[in-house]
Amino acid sequence: MKNFMAIMFAVCLGFPGAAQEQHIEDVIRQQMQAFQRDDFDGAFDFASDGIQQFFQTPDNFGNMVRRGYPMVYRPDNVQFLELREVAGNLWQKIIVTDATGVVHFLDYQMLETSEGWRIGAVRLLEALEVGV
Repeated sequence: MKNFMAIMFAVCLGFPGAAQEQHIEDVIRQQMQAFQRDDFDGAFDFASDGIQQFFQTPDNFGNMVRRGYPMVYRPDNVQFLELREVAGNLWQKIIVTDATGVVHFLDYQMLETSEGWRIGAVRLLEALEVGV
C-alpha cells in the first residue's frame, strides 16, 4: 500500500506541469490564430504588459510581427518542443514551418499573470541552439 501511495503521489505531481504546458501551448496557438485572421487586437491581448507598453497599439505590434516574424504571422505548421526553465523564466521552444516550407526554431518566454499566461518575448533561434 505504501508503494501505491508513493506512485499515486508522484503521478499527481506530474499533472500540474502537464496542465501548465497545455495552457502555454494554447496561448501561443491562439495568438497565431489571431494573426492569421488579422485580428491584431486579439493577438495583442496575449502579449505581456511590457510588450504592450513598448508597442503601444495592436497595429504597431501587428506591423512588427508581419515584418519581423512572418513565420508567426502566417505559419503553415507548428510543433511544440520542450518547455523549460532558464534563469527563473519559462521558455517554450517551437518549430514553425512557414508558407514556403522553410523551418524556423523559436523560443517563447512565457509569463504567468493574474489574467493567465502571456508572451513576454519571442526569439528566433539558430538551428545549432536547438537540441532535440
